[in-house]
Amino acid sequence: MSAMQRADGSADASAVTGPAMPLVELTDVAKYFDVSPPWLNRVLERQGRRLLHAVDGVTFSIQPGETLALVGESGCGKSTIARMIVGLYAPSRGTIRFEGQDIRTMKTREGRALHRRLQMIFQDPYASLNPRWTVGNIVAEPIFAHDLVGGNDAVRARVGELLEHVGLSAADREKYPHQFSGGQRQRISIARALASNPEFLVCDEPTSALDVSVQAQVLNLMKDLQREFKLTYLFISHNLAVVHHISDRVGVMYLGRVVELAPKRAIFATPRHPYTKMLLDAVPDLNMTGKSRTPVAGEVPNPLNPPSGCTFHPRCPFANERCRTEVPLLKPVTTGGEVACHAADEGRI
Repeated sequence: MSAMQRADGSADASAVTGPAMPLVELTDVAKYFDVSPPWLNRVLERQGRRLLHAVDGVTFSIQPGETLALVGESGCGKSTIARMIVGLYAPSRGTIRFEGQDIRTMKTREGRALHRRLQMIFQDPYASLNPRWTVGNIVAEPIFAHDLVGGNDAVRARVGELLEHVGLSAADREKYPHQFSGGQRQRISIARALASNPEFLVCDEPTSALDVSVQAQVLNLMKDLQREFKLTYLFISHNLAVVHHISDRVGVMYLGRVVELAPKRAIFATPRHPYTKMLLDAVPDLNMTGKSRTPVAGEVPNPLNPPSGCTFHPRCPFANERCRTEVPLLKPVTTGGEVACHAADEGRI
């Protein structure tokens, strides 16, 4: 009898089940912003329309229970991707799917349930909370919006429970945001995100506005909550120490594109893209290992007029003519993950 069949001849589902479906999947996603001058100025000055390619052809997926971190310099498109995933921006091209369902359906009545399953934690805890509302009203808003709990007493109890989950007191629901520190406000933001019982959280630099000691507390809280509620994270940051602490996989972005995507250990131990090496070389070497570092000069190009070919080639010490003319594609590498680099593909680095 086959190992994939039970005694009754039926197939063993556990033996034939393939890899799990990605929770979130982006395919060739792009976002363009029209930054043209007003129509009359364009007519008088004989100028065409100007498009800012904030995100240009990004493809990746996130498995259930995973933490994928996106890193890169300011302006590389990380936050734009976050806002597209939660539906704040509509993609100019490509598709974003949540468990196989196109996120564009969030605009329809049938897709309203996606709003509950996708939540976002914003960067600035001082700007993301309504100063005129009590903490209780702030945290309860998703509960009322999705009609999750019936009765004011039940909602009040649920808010107190959420506040205690994030390390605050149930009595804090009567206070206002200005009565809390930055770290405590971010905990309130996390409680609000958890109020709709989500499966996926987009965390847009949730610790960058906090003190270092408070950062560690919030990061440890997020890891504990992930284990407790079986959450999946997209974590956006420019702090590599934070990324190393919380992520499972890391995607490195440069000028709207993902240039390297690999497991955390591979990224930090054997980076393949020159830009990834540059980011890691910028981290102070506190152990004084004497490891050689390749300096990379130059500034991020103007996104309104990006370089041809590989957009990193003006700053890359390994660039050749192919890099200047041909856009590299993400390709698998032997160390695990993918890299978009002609030099790595040809074995020049």
